[in-house]
Amino acid sequence: MHIGKAYRWREFLHWTRRKALLLLAYGLVPVTLYQVVGLRWLTVPVAVVAILGTAAAFIVGFKNAQTLSRLLEAQQIWTSIHSSGRYFGSITRDFVPDAVAARTLALRHIAWVTALRYELRSPRVWETVDEGANAEYQVHYRIPERETSLSEELHRLLSDDESASVIESSSRPHCVLDLQSRAITKLTAQGTISVSYALELRKVVKEANEQQGRAERLKNFPYPRQYAVINTLFVWAFCLLLPLGLLREFDRLNDGLSGLMQGVMVWLVVPFSAMISWMYTVLEQVGNSTENPFEGSANDVPISHIAATLEHEMLITHGEKSTCAVPKPLNDIIL
Repeated sequence: MHIGKAYRWREFLHWTRRKALLLLAYGLVPVTLYQVVGLRWLTVPVAVVAILGTAAAFIVGFKNAQTLSRLLEAQQIWTSIHSSGRYFGSITRDFVPDAVAARTLALRHIAWVTALRYELRSPRVWETVDEGANAEYQVHYRIPERETSLSEELHRLLSDDESASVIESSSRPHCVLDLQSRAITKLTAQGTISVSYALELRKVVKEANEQQGRAERLKNFPYPRQYAVINTLFVWAFCLLLPLGLLREFDRLNDGLSGLMQGVMVWLVVPFSAMISWMYTVLEQVGNSTENPFEGSANDVPISHIAATLEHEMLITHGEKSTCAVPKPLNDIIL
C-alpha cells in the first residue's frame, strides 16, 4: 500500500514505459504506409474509432470499479482481523487465570494471523506481481513473506510439536484454529475457565474462521476471466484502430497550411495516438495491479504490517514486548 501523497511521475512513467514505447512504434507503421508508401486507403472512419473507444472506456471503468471493490473488501477483512485480535488479547488476559495458558492462547492467535498472511501471499497463476513491469517495480519495496520463512515465524509462536503439525498441514491457518479450539476445550475440561468464558473465546475463533473464508475467497477466486479477456480485447482493438482513424483527420490539417509543417501534419498521429492509447492501457494496467489485493504488489493491503502491529499490541496487553519488527515503509510503500 502506498502511504505517500502520490506516486512520483518518473516512477509511474517507468512502470508503464513498455506500453508507451510499443504504442509509439506501432503508430509509425500506419503513418509510414499512408504518407511514404502512399496507401491512402489505409484509413478507418473516425466515428467507428470513437464508438469503440467509448465501449472500451465503459468496460475499463467497470473492471476498475470491481477491482477497487475487491481491494476495499480485503481492507475491511483485515481491519476486522485486527479488531478481533485486540479483543482476543484482552479476554485471554482477563478470562484465563493461568498466565502461561493465557499467553499461549494469544500467541496461537498471532500464529493464525501469520499463517494466513503467508497463505495469502502464495502465488496464483492469474496474478501479475512477478510479470514484466510489476516484477521490475519490486525493487522499490519489500515483501516480508519472501524474506522470512513461515517455519521460522511459527517457531517463535508455537511449540515445536504444534509448529511441525501446522507446517505439514495442507491448510495451515485452519490447522492453527483447530489447535486453538482444542486448547479451549482442554482448559474448560480442566476447570481453568468457565463455560461462559469458553464460549466467548470460541466466538473469536468462529469469527476468525469467517474472516479467513472471506480472505480466501478473494485470493482463490479472481476477477472473472471472461471479463478480463473482453477488457483486454476492447482496449487493444481501440489502440490498433486509433492511428488509422486519425490519419485522414490530421491529413486534412494540411489544407490551407503553409510553412514548415505543410504536408507533414499526418506525422502528428504518432505522438497523439500513442498518448491517447497510453491512457487506456494505463487504466487497464492499474486495474490489473489492483485486482489481487494479497499478491504482493505495491497496491496490496498491508497485511504484514497489520499482523506485526497486532502482535505488538497483544503481547503488550499480556505485559510483554514483541521481538517481531514492524515493517517500515520503503519509498512510501508498506506491505
